[in-house]
Amino acid sequence: MTAVTERDVRLLSDALGPLRDREQVAARLLEASAKHSFDPDKDLDWDTPPEPDKWSWPPELVSLYGTPLWRRMSEEQRMDLARHEAASLASLGIWFEIILMQLLVRHIYDKSVTSNHVRYALTEIADECRHSMMFARMIQYGGAPAYQVPRVYHNLARVLKTVSTTPGSFASTLLGEEILDWMQRLTFPDERVQPLVRGVTRIHVVEEARHVRYAREELRRQMVTAPRWEQELTRLSCGQAAQVFSVCFINPQVYENVGLDRREALANVKESGHRREVMQSGAKRLTDFLDDIGVLRGPGRRMWRRSGLLA
Repeated sequence: MTAVTERDVRLLSDALGPLRDREQVAARLLEASAKHSFDPDKDLDWDTPPEPDKWSWPPELVSLYGTPLWRRMSEEQRMDLARHEAASLASLGIWFEIILMQLLVRHIYDKSVTSNHVRYALTEIADECRHSMMFARMIQYGGAPAYQVPRVYHNLARVLKTVSTTPGSFASTLLGEEILDWMQRLTFPDERVQPLVRGVTRIHVVEEARHVRYAREELRRQMVTAPRWEQELTRLSCGQAAQVFSVCFINPQVYENVGLDRREALANVKESGHRREVMQSGAKRLTDFLDDIGVLRGPGRRMWRRSGLLA
């Protein structure tokens, strides 16, 4: 395989947009981290009990919202479902963050330990450690169980962590971050929601904004400089990750745990135009970006459509 030359980089970057200096981007992110980082154990009030009349997640973001089954449910059952779905999403977030931390460590393994790029990656790993502990504590606070992803996908992630290309790792990172980030941006200002949940989502939104910037800048760079085979593999792996993500987004066990029939609930979600719009709206900023840098092409794009995340 012929090496990518500086001229190739310039020509490709003209097509995909300017590549910012990696060290300068990392330096700005490090500065932002120094100014706007949190300690969830100290910055959130974990001792105040949940308020009985508050939601654990905005009702419009609950998977069954607006469906025939939702209309038959009592308000108490709806709020209970929101509580379990919040726990399911927090569990999914922890799973993604553990994968992300491993991928980031692998990404920096051969890079200069004194570079800003590596320093920021280590800073992000520290952020993700705190986020995972924060989400676990939020699950316990709400009283719902932790929800594991299906075993087949849990084990499939082991393969992903082993064979993922560098651009594939950052594309999967954005998939796990941006849709949940969109939902959390609707959650933290919503006064109908439990104050503790709003605090958790606010911290996550502020700190994830830096993580998204880091991943976007690196993915754009990788899609310019990676060899063609790696770009094609990234498109396929990203499409596969979108399909896994859409299946794992809400654990179906939540329906049984609030007294609903699993099959009926899943059928209602599948037919829900509102739910489809929520998921596609949450993914739109990401899919627009991936389309712009050439990730959403060929079979990978068809996988994204099948996932229901691409309009």
